[in-house]
Amino acid sequence: MKPERRYVALARVSSREQEREGFSLDVQVDALRQYAERHNGEIVRLFRIAETASKQDERSAFKELMAFAKKNAHKLDGLLFYKVDRAARNLFDYVELERLESEFGVQFISVAQPTENTPAGRMQRRMLASMASFYTEQQSIDVKEGIERRVESGLFPSKPPYGYRNVRIDGRSIVEVHPENARLIRRIFDLYAYHSHTLDTLPNALAEEGFVYLPSTPKVGRSKLYAILTDRSYIGEIKFRDQWYPGTHEPLIERKLWDRVQSLLGQKVYKSHQLTYASDLIECAHCGSPITGERKFKQTKSGVREYVYYRCTKYHKGDHPRIRLTENELDQQMLSIFDSLRVKDDEFRDLFREQLRQATNWEFAQANQEDGNLKKRHTEVGRLQQQLLNLRLLEEIDADTFAAKSRELRDEAATLRLEMERCDRGRDEIIDIAVKAFELSQTLRQQWVTADYAAKRRILEILCLNCTLVDVNLCVSMRKPFDLLAKGLLQKDSRGD
Repeated sequence: MKPERRYVALARVSSREQEREGFSLDVQVDALRQYAERHNGEIVRLFRIAETASKQDERSAFKELMAFAKKNAHKLDGLLFYKVDRAARNLFDYVELERLESEFGVQFISVAQPTENTPAGRMQRRMLASMASFYTEQQSIDVKEGIERRVESGLFPSKPPYGYRNVRIDGRSIVEVHPENARLIRRIFDLYAYHSHTLDTLPNALAEEGFVYLPSTPKVGRSKLYAILTDRSYIGEIKFRDQWYPGTHEPLIERKLWDRVQSLLGQKVYKSHQLTYASDLIECAHCGSPITGERKFKQTKSGVREYVYYRCTKYHKGDHPRIRLTENELDQQMLSIFDSLRVKDDEFRDLFREQLRQATNWEFAQANQEDGNLKKRHTEVGRLQQQLLNLRLLEEIDADTFAAKSRELRDEAATLRLEMERCDRGRDEIIDIAVKAFELSQTLRQQWVTADYAAKRRILEILCLNCTLVDVNLCVSMRKPFDLLAKGLLQKDSRGD
């Protein structure tokens, strides 16, 4: 027998709990079709809203249902739903369904909760819709409160970031370090902080070392690298509502390394080429602008040759001296500086080590004084943190203000602890560092000749405080204790003072 009635239907399931209770999409669809068959009808259009649908997708599906029903109202005998709470998730949507019934004549039919199309029946439906709306709103509040409690307990509100993983222990979800992924995270920070890599050179460097980000995406993209390097989760914090809070998970990155990376991210400028003496390393003595580099390619009998030239960024301005130096010319000047640091006489080298120990004694006394100032400030920060917490408990400041100021004080406290740790190093350790630096100065030429770009940049960062190009001469101010050698602190025939 040919169906005499035509229906449009909606099946909706929004949580796994409802599916376990027997409200799955398949159960609803079967019930809707059976109802249509019992009433000698057919479902001409079936809409499904799955539990995985986003709010936007769910809203789009509901709007599409309404548009279809209004357009084909003259052909339809009703809208089929499993239950009233499956039809609408809020009162606004239910009102739209009632208007569809009253203005377009498309009957509202709940197959598991049948009601009559009378004032009493509509009141019953409205009560069921109000209960469904209340349940949805209350569930939203409960979920938000649950997430807030997780954050207050130092737990991630959602899936942990790359480098961590969720494991279940005694029925509880626990965050632990992912061995392989955490190793990649640590290497990313190390390469960026200490090996002169940029966000563009890092992916290839990691790939060459055999690191794989994901099976589907072996290389880490530039934007993802930036997100990783600025993610405070790796120093033990968790993000919630655009604020950072203390977490209970194990930090992957030490605070000192984190601070160095953030400093470099703020200072580094994107460079398309790796040039040893570029990147604001050298300053022009004439105008104070940075020296930059450029690559030139020339056709020779033996083929195309590459030349690297360095010049001031204001090279073409006004009466600025038109001075350019090749990389080889700068290399020769730098090697001469390295040679000036080298002590050839073994007896004098031993004497210098002893004098170097004595010359660094003042750093120990200075460290003690600095340590006292740091401890005083650290105590003050602790007092401010407690005062801030009291203000929050008294509700004199809102949550966002508390979170922002709390993070600021945590950062300062962490920085102070690092500085106190540095000052707590004993005199012998300070002297040992100076002696090791001296040993480095004695082999710089050999290391420079065989070093690649990254290694050369690292040597210059260790050695040079600042560099200036005066006409064609490179003038370098040395860091401690290399400056002692550069100034000729001792001479073999001196009295040792």
